[in-house]
Amino acid sequence: MTIAFIGAGNMAGSLISGLQAGGYSADDIVAADPAQSQLDALATLGISTTENNAQAVAQAEIIVLAIKPQITGDVIQALPALQPDQLVISIVAGIDTRSLGDWLPVRQPIVRCMPNTPALLGAGITGLYANSWVTDIQRGEAEAILNGVGSSVWVSEESQLDAVTAVSGSGPAYYFLLMESMIESAQALGLDATASRRLVVETARGAALMACEPKADPGTLRRNVTSPGGTTEAALKVMQEENLSRIVDRALGAAKQRAEALATEFGSKA
Repeated sequence: MTIAFIGAGNMAGSLISGLQAGGYSADDIVAADPAQSQLDALATLGISTTENNAQAVAQAEIIVLAIKPQITGDVIQALPALQPDQLVISIVAGIDTRSLGDWLPVRQPIVRCMPNTPALLGAGITGLYANSWVTDIQRGEAEAILNGVGSSVWVSEESQLDAVTAVSGSGPAYYFLLMESMIESAQALGLDATASRRLVVETARGAALMACEPKADPGTLRRNVTSPGGTTEAALKVMQEENLSRIVDRALGAAKQRAEALATEFGSKA
């Protein structure tokens, strides 16, 4: 099975590395990009590279779109007509399957994905949605590709991908902001920069590992480390008084609205 990547950026490179780690042959992977520097970077993985998108997709069973949303329509419409059995996997932010379907042949199988940046380290989580033309076998193929950089969750309605974007697509930045704030506060409390960073980052790592346990529940974990009258309770009381839950609701709502707007901004005008 040949896989063609249209776009040779960091996420494409991570997906290709994940495929190879899973035993996929470099001989069956091709990447296309107008930037020679991007192609040179991926060529070190032993795959084929080209500046010609049409050449890349000609014999591919799967085509992965890994390009910027604002150029997606032009890139797709410049491709030769794809065949009905060629699966298109899109990791393009904000471009829905309606727009992709307008630019592609009728009844084209499309899986739209929303990965996040930890995929660059093989620790991502991806939301996936398949249109009605995708077969069960193709669903499995798409899942295998994205699981090469972490894990995945299927959604039954495409609109749910906007929520996925708000929760996990943008989510790493929320944790980074909290870590930034904690590091600054730690220094204000008298710790040096090195100790502050290490304490905050390792605490985040440990908390995440505990939350990843199969039967773990974040609420239960929180209660287990909150002793009545203790230091944790004092800190959490401040967060509750400042209505942290409301802040999170508003923030994720704003991210979801922006994801919805991107579909209109960069999508098909047909």
